[in-house]
Amino acid sequence: MERRRAILEAAEALLGEKGYEAATLKAIGERAGIPIASVYHYFSDRYQVEAELMRRHAQGLDACIGYALGGPGPRTLHEAADAVIDPLLGYFRRHPSSIELWFSGRSAPVVELVRAFDAAQAERLWRLLVERELLRPDTPRLALQLAFEVGNRLFDIAFRDSVAGNDATIDEARRLITAYLTTYAPDGA
Repeated sequence: MERRRAILEAAEALLGEKGYEAATLKAIGERAGIPIASVYHYFSDRYQVEAELMRRHAQGLDACIGYALGGPGPRTLHEAADAVIDPLLGYFRRHPSSIELWFSGRSAPVVELVRAFDAAQAERLWRLLVERELLRPDTPRLALQLAFEVGNRLFDIAFRDSVAGNDATIDEARRLITAYLTTYAPDGA
């Protein structure tokens, strides 16, 4: 378990410090102080390392979003957008390796994990917004799925423009997503 943890920590550090291309299995092994042959004992390829790191990031993000949506939670669609965007933004800023995996790497296993994460979060948000009568009950789940897809693309642009995420792009993401969801708000909401 210790070697496996060292490999994952080395991969996370390399992704955050040097980017996706630099985080090869050989470089990860060197950073962890583990011979490449031993690295293959724990992970058959770099994509397994990436998938494990992405699972960890998805769990962390899920907890952050869950906390933001819990309790009294959002009372408006604007607050709902913020309750998802703010935790994502904060998490990505604290964990640069997650940015590299989420937006730069995009190996097939990571793509599937990101899609599953987005689908689960879209469902969670749809249920919450319908339950709180911020969206009409006939709002298609597709609307929330698309909001997450658009949000991902805008975050990709924001973090491509700036290591910390371009605030102007993030603000536009908030406006766009909130305006879109408002088209599904009950009359008078």
